[in-house]
Amino acid sequence: MFDTTARVCFDAELLLRAQPVRLLLLDVDGVLTPGDLLVGADGEQLKRFSTLDGHGLKLLAAAGVRPVVLSGRDSPALRARLRELGLLEHAVLGRSHKLPGAQAVLRELGAEWDEVAAIGDDWPDLPLLVRARLAACPPQAHPEVLARVHHRTRAPAGLGAVREICDLLLCARGAYAALLEQAVRGE
Repeated sequence: MFDTTARVCFDAELLLRAQPVRLLLLDVDGVLTPGDLLVGADGEQLKRFSTLDGHGLKLLAAAGVRPVVLSGRDSPALRARLRELGLLEHAVLGRSHKLPGAQAVLRELGAEWDEVAAIGDDWPDLPLLVRARLAACPPQAHPEVLARVHHRTRAPAGLGAVREICDLLLCARGAYAALLEQAVRGE
């Protein structure tokens, strides 16, 4: 009665690489946001987030893959969004060197690097990207990042890049079709 045919498609090799992933490490500026820093006259920071990305992160968590945010910046706007998405508990914020925070989270969650996907866009993300089983970046990432990832998203940062990675991981886990069918049915 309802068309529940999936419209997303990923390369088989990429899906195989993604199968063991149970943790997604995410950068914020230039990944979850377009990378613009909007600063008001009083120094307040505003950030633009995609609802597509947010919903994808919720679906991913429901399917058993834990999203973890690591950002060199910290702000009330970022904390509010992460709280809304249920991602504040393990977030590592305000640390320009991300590797120690990532290693601490992996230890805390009992995960190994071969169970990790990471998405980033610039040099501070490289230590995570080169260790992760699946490394990804948005298309406008720095050339040194572009050269070291397994997947470059079609969608730009802050406009669905994270959702694309979520969809990839959901497909690799075999969860995408069932979640899509539930959504189409209104469940």
